[in-house]
Amino acid sequence: MNPTSENLSAHLTASTLMQPAIQAWKIYLHDQGRSTHTLKAFSADLQLLASFLAPDAQIGTISTKDLENFLTWLQTERKVPCSPKTLSRRITSIKSFFRWLSRGGVIAMDPAEKVEQKTVISPLPMVLTKSEQERALDAADALRTSASRDLRPYLLLKLVLETAMKKGECLSLKTNHVELDGPDGPYLFIRYSSPRYRYKERKVPVSAEWVQAYQEYAAAYNIQDTVFPWSQRRLEYLLEDIGNAAELDKHLSFDMCRWTSALNDLTSGVDPDKIRQKLGISKIQWREVSQKLRSLAKEYGYELTSPEN
Repeated sequence: MNPTSENLSAHLTASTLMQPAIQAWKIYLHDQGRSTHTLKAFSADLQLLASFLAPDAQIGTISTKDLENFLTWLQTERKVPCSPKTLSRRITSIKSFFRWLSRGGVIAMDPAEKVEQKTVISPLPMVLTKSEQERALDAADALRTSASRDLRPYLLLKLVLETAMKKGECLSLKTNHVELDGPDGPYLFIRYSSPRYRYKERKVPVSAEWVQAYQEYAAAYNIQDTVFPWSQRRLEYLLEDIGNAAELDKHLSFDMCRWTSALNDLTSGVDPDKIRQKLGISKIQWREVSQKLRSLAKEYGYELTSPEN
């Protein structure tokens, strides 16, 4: 039995009521490095379940039928609307909670195991067309060579279009994560400080054009440690400035550039699993992302040659 299971057995039993079990679960999630937002959302979902059940309900007596009745109440009987996305998250919360109890040996059977997960596919993201990418890069390059000479917009835009990096990953990028003389060419090492996100760490190649822009930028701004020593909002403004200069009808953002980068790869015949690794997502997450990318490709008239996986 692992340490987590031993701790559970020491503090929780099948006769424990919901409230102390929820508090123990919150401590577990916190120790696992889950975000404050996740802690609040998941615990609120479980508190809602606790309010639906009898006040003296013991965790070991809660059945699959109880959970199904709760979900029916959320959808059709509770006066507060429950959107499909919220319902999906609440089911995830319930499943995670009871799986944790079951695996820890606190309850004999997992009552949430047979509860159907309702996956919500969000709308297709906005991406840049090839011509819009060219206009945006030209506008960023013009800012780089203008009299006021701002080197940041071009470096940032080209980076995200090439690497599909997230905003947080750009903010965390260090100079020692930039390898300009790799044996297989220049690349970036995208790293995470939390061990929980180590699976997202990856090497992503960059072009010679980006390397040249980076060297020019690093010298001009005396970059020593953090590649982008600016605020999150400042980086967002840089992309917005490019969009305005390029006269795009779309609001240029990190998310748009990230999806555009992945779509560029898919429509260029890059192996789907390499795209998944480049994005730093799991195989489960890739299922929805892949579906969206293929829908985008169809919408924009691309013919795909890469296999679907």
